[in-house]
Amino acid sequence: MKLNTPRWWYSRDTRHAPVTRAVLKPLSWVWAGVTARKIARTEGFSLDIPVISVGNLTMGGSGKTPVAREILRLLREQGHTPSALSRGYGGTLQGPVLVDPQQHSAQDVGDEPLMLAQDGMAVISRDRIEGAKAARQAGASHLVLDDGHQNPSLKKDLALIVVDGETRNDEWPFGDGSVFPSGPMREPLKAGLARADGVIVLLPTDMTEADPELLALFVPLPVFTARLVAPHAPPAGPQVGFAGIAKPWKVERSLIAAGCDLKDFVPYPDHANLSDSDIDFLKQRAELFNAGLVTTEKDWIRLSDTQRNSIRSWPVHARFDDEGYFTQWLGEALGRC
Repeated sequence: MKLNTPRWWYSRDTRHAPVTRAVLKPLSWVWAGVTARKIARTEGFSLDIPVISVGNLTMGGSGKTPVAREILRLLREQGHTPSALSRGYGGTLQGPVLVDPQQHSAQDVGDEPLMLAQDGMAVISRDRIEGAKAARQAGASHLVLDDGHQNPSLKKDLALIVVDGETRNDEWPFGDGSVFPSGPMREPLKAGLARADGVIVLLPTDMTEADPELLALFVPLPVFTARLVAPHAPPAGPQVGFAGIAKPWKVERSLIAAGCDLKDFVPYPDHANLSDSDIDFLKQRAELFNAGLVTTEKDWIRLSDTQRNSIRSWPVHARFDDEGYFTQWLGEALGRC
């Protein structure tokens, strides 16, 4: 069963849900301990091609898949043939499978790998080592792990952390620093940063620069800023939006910031597969406002062909503020591997 992400996770004010936080705290200690032991006791398999891990320190919503997609694009522009490697969360296939957008659905391989496969090579596998071998066998020159920071099975040549750079009011990417389930952290901040080679702070389109207090947490690691950019404006006219991502409220904010005449917004759990009754409900909401329906590319790709007929996709892509600087750093870092 998929659950909605608690908003209080991202509040630094511990007065939000204090009883829930306290009750869940012992489970957080167990989670952190198990993660730390797994990482410490596993010697990663070494591949003969560069392995770039694009991960995060929270349970979701940082934007790691758009960043991984952008890094794959930059590598292809340099003449390489990289492959994405994902666990294939939400899909039924165990892998290793070379994702084919013409053959596979999101129900087969997961929504994020299917998105990545639209641009180039992508492999899904529950077993990361077997998936890496399959990508190498298929001709991959580089491997980009989408969500691999807490998975030690593969040796990483470069470990990048993606951080949600949106800080508003008391909202903070790491909440009060608590580990799941009493907070959003997969592991303590200090432990996760100790294994990182660089940090990418992903900003929303309407933020001009990153919060200095946030950036100070990552010293002395190199920090790069990127932002989500929409290739085109949202659909014209009144719209009802919906999204099944870790932080659906960010989609609502982005649509409004981009000038969408948003009449209503319906959040769903991350990776939610919407039934026909869900779609009927959304259509009824749209009819109530005499509006269209708009959603993210990730949500749209999970829909069936019939469901897509009346719904518009509004894609966004990650772009580095200083692409040349990041590309140069990436090349130099991989050259030292």
